[in-house]
Amino acid sequence: MGIENTGMIIRQLRQEKGLTQKQLAEMINVSDKAVSKWECGGGCPDISLIEELAKVLCTDTQTLLSGQKNENEREEGNMKKTSFYICRSCGNIITAANDAAISCCGSRLTALTPQKANDSQQLNVEETDGELYITSAHEMTKECYIAFVAYLNESTLIMARQYPEWSLQARLPLYRTGRLVWYSTKDGLLYQEIGK
Repeated sequence: MGIENTGMIIRQLRQEKGLTQKQLAEMINVSDKAVSKWECGGGCPDISLIEELAKVLCTDTQTLLSGQKNENEREEGNMKKTSFYICRSCGNIITAANDAAISCCGSRLTALTPQKANDSQQLNVEETDGELYITSAHEMTKECYIAFVAYLNESTLIMARQYPEWSLQARLPLYRTGRLVWYSTKDGLLYQEIGK
């Protein structure tokens, strides 16, 4: 692991996701000074952090360890890097595969930063009849509900719209690995890994 190369790739991937050093640090439970140290080439992340860091930065551990992006990995080819925008005025859900300037209802929207769901926030996922059956005990009131559930992998994005005062239920095609992403009006954009 080349310290400088690893630091440069961490900085590049963090900036591509629109995260500050502090936001990245909070997502992996380290200090922002630790992230700064890595990015400046003053040290490397502990090996116990590499897998979680790779997940947060939407890359693989080999990329972090080598400090180089895989030549075959194209930014626009990985749907897991999709950005989600929510218009608070009308509830519109907009996605973008690359950087974009998004406006709705006269306001500029900012891409939401997904946070890893804790145990109490995670959705229930079952395999049934060749599909993923997704449910949740999350309250679905007009004031607090999950607006959508999306499944993403490297080449696929499938979204199921949800509505207040309906119980959350979604059936999505069965893929062995990927990421579930959903938007809660209370907790923001959350995700959990599937099949890892």
